[in-house]
Amino acid sequence: MRSIQAYRFALDLTPGQERAVLAHAGAARVAHNWALRRVKAVSDQRAAERSYGVPDDQLTPAVSWSLPALRKVWNAAKRDVAPWWRECSKEAFNTGLDALARGLKNWSDSHDGKRAGRPVGFPRFQSRRRTTPSVRFTTGAIRVEPDRKHVVLPRLGRLKLHESARKLARRLDNGTARIMSATVRRDGGRWHVSFCVEVDRTVRRRVRPNLTVGVDLGVTHLAVLSTGELVPNPRHLDHARRRLSRLGRALSRKTGPDRRTGQHPSNRWRRTQVRLGRAHSRVANLRRDGLHKLTTRLVREHDTIVVEDLNVAGMLRNRRLARHIADASFAELRRQLTYKTGWSGGRLLVASRWYPSSKTCSGCGAAKTKLALSERTYACTTCGTILDRDLNAARNLAALAREATDARSGRESLNGRGADRKTSPAGQVAVKRQPGTASANKSGTVPPQGRTTTVCSPERIER
Repeated sequence: MRSIQAYRFALDLTPGQERAVLAHAGAARVAHNWALRRVKAVSDQRAAERSYGVPDDQLTPAVSWSLPALRKVWNAAKRDVAPWWRECSKEAFNTGLDALARGLKNWSDSHDGKRAGRPVGFPRFQSRRRTTPSVRFTTGAIRVEPDRKHVVLPRLGRLKLHESARKLARRLDNGTARIMSATVRRDGGRWHVSFCVEVDRTVRRRVRPNLTVGVDLGVTHLAVLSTGELVPNPRHLDHARRRLSRLGRALSRKTGPDRRTGQHPSNRWRRTQVRLGRAHSRVANLRRDGLHKLTTRLVREHDTIVVEDLNVAGMLRNRRLARHIADASFAELRRQLTYKTGWSGGRLLVASRWYPSSKTCSGCGAAKTKLALSERTYACTTCGTILDRDLNAARNLAALAREATDARSGRESLNGRGADRKTSPAGQVAVKRQPGTASANKSGTVPPQGRTTTVCSPERIER
C-alpha cells in the first residue's frame, strides 16, 4: 500500500548555512508579497474601471491565480524586482508563489461556497518579523548521505542533522520510499527539515487482531478505554505555566519593537523572546510525543477503534475548560488515529456527537434524560449497574462497533441493548466511517429502524 508520509529531522546549521536558509526564506517572502501586490492592483483597477462603465471586454487583463501563471509573471519581472535573484534557488521563489496560489484558491472556494468549514480570508502580506521562515524544494539534488547524518539540498549544499536519519535511509536503500520534496523551517528556535516521502507500506500484524476498543476522551483522564485502562492526562501546559508566566513578564519589561515609532527591539528582548519560544516549543513537543505513542499503541493492538465526534470548537468557548481542552488536543488525537488506521489496515468508527454515550447504560441500554457533568459515577435505575461515567461511555462506544457488524450481516444484535428511539434524535447517525477508510452513502444518515442496535448501513462498513 502506497501512502504519503513525512520524516522530520532537526538540523545543526553553521552561521553561514543559517544565513543562506534565511536568504531563501526571504526570497520566498519577497515573491509572495510582490505577486499579491500585483493581484490586488489588477483587481482594484478592474473594479474601478467597472465603476466608470467600461465594458468587460475592455477591462485591464486579469492575472490568473494559478501557480504556472504567477510563475510566468514573476519570471518576467524578477530582474527588476529582485536583481539578486541568481543568489537563491528558483525553488525559493516558487515557495512564495505556491503559498499565494493556494491561499487565493482557498479564499475563492470559500467565498463561492465550494469549501466547507470556517470562512477563509483573503491572503495577507507576509511580515519579516512575524512570518515563520520556511522554504520548500521539489527539484534538484535532494538526498540523504550514506553516513545518515547529513542531507543534501539544492543551493544549500550539505547540511548536518542533529539526529540519525536511519529510518528514512533504510527505506530509500530498500527501494520502498521516494522523496518528493523537502522543506526547511525554523520552529521554536531550531531549524528542521521535513521530507515528504511516498512510502510503500506493508500492513503490520496487530498484537490482538479482531479486537475492538472504545475510546472516551476527557480532561481528568486523557482517554478511558473500554478495557478499563485509564490513560492519564499529562497536562504539559499546566506544568509549564509558571515558567511561561515568568518569561512573559520578563519579556514585557524589555524594550520591544514598535511599528508606530520605528523602534527596534533590544538584544535582551530578542534573547528573552527566543527563550519564551523554546518553552512553548517544548510543551508542544511533549504533547505531540505523548499523542503519537498513545495512538500508535492503540492502532497496533486493536483492529477497530471507536471514538466520538466531539465539537471541539464549541467546547473551547467554555472559558473555564478552554485551556485544559486545548492542552489535551482531542482533534490531533483523532487526526493521528485516522491516518494510522489507514496505514495499518484497521478500522476507525466515529460516533455522532449526538449519540448519548454517557447517558446510556452499557449493561441494559436504558438512557437517562439528564446527566449533570458533575456526576462522575453512572448509576442505572433500571438494572442497578454502577460504574465510572467515562468507562460507561467507552463501553457504549465499543458496543457500536458490534452493532455496525450486525447491521452488515443482517443479524439481530446480541448485546442485549433494548433502548428505544428516544436514546438518540431521529435521523441522526450513530456511527460513521472516517473519510478515506470506507465508502460513505450519499445522504450521510441512517434511517431509524426502531432500535439503536442498527446504527450503520452495510455500505458504510465495507472495507
